[in-house]
Amino acid sequence: MASLAQSGTAPEQRQGEVAVISAEAEEVRNLCLSRMDPVAVASMPADRLRTEVERMISEIATEKRIRINAREQHVLAGHVVDDIVGMGPLERLLKDPTVDDIMVNGPHRAFVERRGKVELSPIRFRDTAHLASVCQRIAAGVGRRVDEASPMVDARLPDGSRVNIVYPPLALDGPYVSIRKFAAKAIDFNKLVEFGAMTRQVARVLEIAARIRLNVIISGGTGSGKTTMLNAMSRLIDPGERVVTVEDAAELQLQQPHVVRLETRPPSLEGKGEVTQRDLVRNALRMRPDRIIIGEVRGAEAFDMLQAMNTGHDGSMSTIHANNTRDALARIENMVQMSSMGLPSRAIRTQIVSAVNLIIQVARQRDGGRRCLQVTEVCGMDGDVVIMNDIFQFEIEGEREGRLYGQYKVSSARPSFQERLTMYGLEQAWMAAIRG
Repeated sequence: MASLAQSGTAPEQRQGEVAVISAEAEEVRNLCLSRMDPVAVASMPADRLRTEVERMISEIATEKRIRINAREQHVLAGHVVDDIVGMGPLERLLKDPTVDDIMVNGPHRAFVERRGKVELSPIRFRDTAHLASVCQRIAAGVGRRVDEASPMVDARLPDGSRVNIVYPPLALDGPYVSIRKFAAKAIDFNKLVEFGAMTRQVARVLEIAARIRLNVIISGGTGSGKTTMLNAMSRLIDPGERVVTVEDAAELQLQQPHVVRLETRPPSLEGKGEVTQRDLVRNALRMRPDRIIIGEVRGAEAFDMLQAMNTGHDGSMSTIHANNTRDALARIENMVQMSSMGLPSRAIRTQIVSAVNLIIQVARQRDGGRRCLQVTEVCGMDGDVVIMNDIFQFEIEGEREGRLYGQYKVSSARPSFQERLTMYGLEQAWMAAIRG
């Protein structure tokens, strides 16, 4: 009997992830695809299309004397429909709520990240041409193309997931696809505490920081949870404020009613029409924002971000790639120098100190957990050195059942933004939160 799965594996694995199909089932699928009328398919509702595909699979299996039961027909029909109107094998992973990242390294090798751990996925594409057609469909969906002449593309799927495609000849083993899935539900501080990303004490301090409109930089590595933390903090913004967001690829999930979302635009095939983050940040300053939120600072727009934070847009936020909170300041300084303003280092540091109030360091640790490791206050300058105070610093104490555990070292020093706490009537709440 022909089976959809190899080696006795069930046709549907966890959360709908499907194993490689057998040669006979592959023959049925190919015959089904070849007999379908593209014009009729284009105008057919998805439910009816699936019904028609299942009927056709049953007819072909009978004709070719291939034994496929009803469940296997249903799964195979899903494969065919995904190939026609979806993204092939990627559809199962995109619908899997346990998958955070998808990494396709050519047609026969794909990895996923679940709960911070990367593992091999059983999904496969038929061949390089099959994967290439999916890549071209993704690029076409955002009005772009991917081929040898334009071998790198950044795109966004309809659900908000971020996609990067690298195409041959740059990709040596067939097209590479990296997908950062868009979280369907926004995560708040309560969820972060529940997940073990921080303690209730740290969450309360960060809630107060958002409410008193501190300028915040969230620092961390790739996939460490920077955007998740930024989304959690943004939930505490007053609904009456006008917020302008600037992003390379839209990922923020702000719940406020008065949000203006801006997204960069890559150059056309002729090399024209590019709109950078710096262009958008400059324009955002002319839009009468109460706060500006930059998804990620990675270049010369750092200077414009500091200008925004220094010109009355308190409560602005951004993320940055850095290994710790002090490195984050050095990265900002380097990026300001990229803007070719010709400013001396001391002048840049002075701008940073007057603009940034708080830096939050997040990381994905070796047990797969994403945690808040440092909450650092930018206090001032001593000569050419920036003075910083670690309000919280996570110290690992050991490992239990595969999970790291530890506690936060807490500083009870008087914060440099004490006056702002008093102005908002949250001085006592801050002290209570620090004391735990």
